[in-house]
Order: sequence, then structure tokens, then C-alpha cells
Amino acid sequence: MRLDHIINEKFEPISELISNIIFYSIQYGEAQIRLVVVWLFLAALFFSFYLKFVNIWGFKHSLDLIFGKFKSRFDKAKGEVTHFQALTAALSGTVGLGNIAGVAVAVSLGGPGATLWMIFAGFLAMAAKFVECSLGLKYRIFNKDGSVSGGPMYYLSKGLSNKGYVTLGKILAISFAICTVFGSFGGGNMFQSNQAFKQLLTATGGETSIFYGYGWLFGSILAIIVGIVIIGGIRGIARVTEKVVPFMGGIYCLAALVIILINYQMLPYAINSIFTKAFTPEAGLGGVLGVLIVGFQRATFSNEAGIGSAPIAYSAVKSNDHMSVGFVSLFEPFFDTIIICTMTALVIIISGVYDGSSGISGVELTSQAFKKDISWFPYILSLAVILFAFSTIITWSYYGMKAWTYIVGNSIFAENFYKIIFCIFIIVGAASELDSVIHFSDAMIFAMAFPNVIGMYFLASELRYDLNIYKKKFL
Repeated sequence: MRLDHIINEKFEPISELISNIIFYSIQYGEAQIRLVVVWLFLAALFFSFYLKFVNIWGFKHSLDLIFGKFKSRFDKAKGEVTHFQALTAALSGTVGLGNIAGVAVAVSLGGPGATLWMIFAGFLAMAAKFVECSLGLKYRIFNKDGSVSGGPMYYLSKGLSNKGYVTLGKILAISFAICTVFGSFGGGNMFQSNQAFKQLLTATGGETSIFYGYGWLFGSILAIIVGIVIIGGIRGIARVTEKVVPFMGGIYCLAALVIILINYQMLPYAINSIFTKAFTPEAGLGGVLGVLIVGFQRATFSNEAGIGSAPIAYSAVKSNDHMSVGFVSLFEPFFDTIIICTMTALVIIISGVYDGSSGISGVELTSQAFKKDISWFPYILSLAVILFAFSTIITWSYYGMKAWTYIVGNSIFAENFYKIIFCIFIIVGAASELDSVIHFSDAMIFAMAFPNVIGMYFLASELRYDLNIYKKKFL
């Protein structure tokens, strides 16, 4: 019996049960309102108002920090990576198939109008990202070897303990850490290697490709490269992501911009479609609410604001002021959702391939849209998917490892044990069809949002107090 059959048979029942609980959906027309989307959207909406739209007035300061205007302030600060390195590491965990394939799904299901709601949701998500990343650095700890550990595990346990909720804080922290470990093996690992290999096959001929049947070899090579990178910890990961993310993000955006310029006469139509069809969508898609849901859902799954993953990376920043990383993190949903997702959507709308007549969706639809004007783009897209998958894998290895050591204790043995198991799962992912395991691990990633957001609500008042002090000092 094949490996994928064995895994599906063993995991399918529990996978479906857990996925259904976490992704509990209410049907509205042909759209589904997922519980986790509502949970994350309400948090983003609340923090946008609670912090007086820091996503607007704080954006310039975010850019100043990213481009090193206040670099001298942090020269002697403790930490392992710069603000920019932490930003690219966090971006590498979110920029990828959600931007390439997820947008195509949103536009094909909800029409061009879904793009507007994606942008709106991405804008609100900036505030949620600001809160969780600020808290991540505030409650981080320094280990004996000088390395840093931080993230929701620590602000849930320490932050809630300071408010007198010791037991609740511990339960939420452990729950978050367990979900992070499982999520890192699946959605942050196996799914990425699996989809990277499939895209390579698609670009090189499918079943006639010379790579067909060699998923295990692709996975082995990828696992070796990942292993070499993650040995260096967050410093090694940051050195790679600060090069890969700007490079691939730049190439992808440049290709999209070229297509938009080639079809500049179609741009007014595309923009008009985004705005008008956000409120007067095509029939049969659940009305305006249906399009809104599709847009919000794709934006939420793309930028992961409120999930709690990014604060783990930002906790390692060389900074003596936790609010600074909050401002830097504002740029993450902006770039991930508002820039990349919007450019992808514009290309798809301009191409006209989203109407369903082609019978394709996801990454294939995006590839087809780009191919219409750039015939060789599928090869570039394959490279982008592989590199984005690689950067996502190495970033999630760090997230999972920090969650793992929080549970079992911080030691070299614990870290290396996790890294070895993690690399083995890369090979399994590339060589197998893992639908049920992927559903389970995706559910684990989004389950992280429930304890994380609860902690964010509990600690909101002290964060606003810290923000007011920061504004008086630096703004």
C-alpha cells in the first residue's frame, strides 16, 4: 500500500472532525462564513478602532524604521536580527501560494469585487499584526546561550499571569504551542514541499515530465538545503529570507506591472469592476455579503494577522523598545495583501480568464492569466512557488521549533530533534498525496488564532498605554 494511502486512511477521520470544528461554517448563498475568519476579522476591526487607526497614522513611521532612519537607536540593543530581517522572515511565512493561488480562488468565486474586500481586510489586519508583534517582543526571554525565545506562548503565560490569570495563561500558551508544532509540520512544511513539486511537474510537462515519480528526490534535496539553513537558527533564516523575499517579490510584482502596462487600456475597466462589483456582484454568489466573505476569507488566510506566527520571528529583533517592531509589522499585511494580492487580482481581471469557462482555478488560473501576455511566465511562476515554499518552510521551522522547546524545554538536543523530524516531513510531503493531513495541519494553524486573540484582548489596555508613551517620545 502506498504511503499516501496509509496516511489518508489513518488520519482522515480525526482530520475531518478537527477541521470541521475549527473551520465551522455558516452557509450563506454559495459562500461560507468560517468561524475563524469572523474571529480574526472582528479582532482586526476592534484593534483598528481601539488604537485609533494606527494602520494609517503609524505607516510612515513603519517605513522610517524599515529603511533604517532610527538605526542608531538600536545599535546596542539585545537581540539576534534587525527589524528588516525580522520583517522578511515573517513575510516569507505568509507570502506564497495564498497570494498566487488564493487570489485566483477569490476572484473566480466572488468576481472582481472580492478584491476590494481583500484590500479592506488587509488594511484592518495591519492593526492586529501591530498588537501581536509588539507583545511578542515585550514578553520575550533571553536563553543562557544568548538566543531569544518569544511569541504568544510567552505573552499568554507571562502577560495573563501578571493580570492574575495564571492558570488561564498557561492553558492558552500550551494550547497555542501544540497547535503551532502540528501546523509547522503540515501547512508550514509538507503542503509547501508538495505544492512546490507539483508546480515543477506542471511547468515541465506533468506526467511526461522527467521529474514525474521523483517527489522523494525533490523532497530530499529540499530537506538538505533547509537543514543547512536552519542549523544557523533565526540568524541563518533571516540571512536567507532578507534576500529571497525581496528578490522573488520584486520579480513577481515586476511581471504583474509589465502585464498591467501592456494592457493599460484595460486598467480603468479592471479598477471599475473591483469597485462596482464589490456592491453589485454577479447573481448566484450570495449577494454582496457573499463577495465580502470571499474577499475577507482570502485576505485572512493570506496575511495570517492574529494567528500568532509572526510575533515569534519579531521577538528576535535587536530592539530595546517593543513598540518599534509593532510599527515595522504594519508593513507586512500591507505588502502581502494590499500590494501583491491586488496586483495578482488586476492581472487576472485584465486577462478575463476568471469567468470559469476555462475550467481551471488556483495557481493554474494565475499562471494562465500571466501566460496570456508573457508566454514563458509559468517557468518564472514555478521558480517563485519553489522559492516562496522554501522560505516559508525555513520560517515555519523556526516557529515550530520555538513552540516545541517551550513545551519540552530549551536545549540543543530538543532543538536538533525537532529539526531532524521537520526535515523528514519535507520528504514525506513532496512524495505523497496528503489531503487529510494537510486539512488537519491547516486547522492547527488557524486554531492558533483562538488562544492568541484572547490574549491580545486581555493585554490590549497595557499595549495602548505603552503606545501613548512611545508616541510622546518618538512621534
